[in-house]
Amino acid sequence: MMNKKLKDNNTDYLFKAILQLKNEKECYAFFEDLCTVQELKSISQRLYVAKLLNEKHVYNDIVEMTGASTATISRVNRSLQFGNDGYAIIFNRLKDNK
Repeated sequence: MMNKKLKDNNTDYLFKAILQLKNEKECYAFFEDLCTVQELKSISQRLYVAKLLNEKHVYNDIVEMTGASTATISRVNRSLQFGNDGYAIIFNRLKDNK
């Protein structure tokens, strides 16, 4: 279920723009222009934490592997357990594209 607080014209435009990217090189160019280095590192860290949680790694190992705080790991875990299955969609498609 979509978060109604998140949905607006700006967010719609952002997602439409992202859907226009065709490869990693374009993603790097766009996201480097759009985000600070720290913002992009934080987003990519959360995705990697989700991947590790999905693979059943334990918090201590994830902290060691990623440098993420236990608060970040817990927040990502909540999204995995009670979110909108966005991570599951990505993990399934990444698995299918291997």
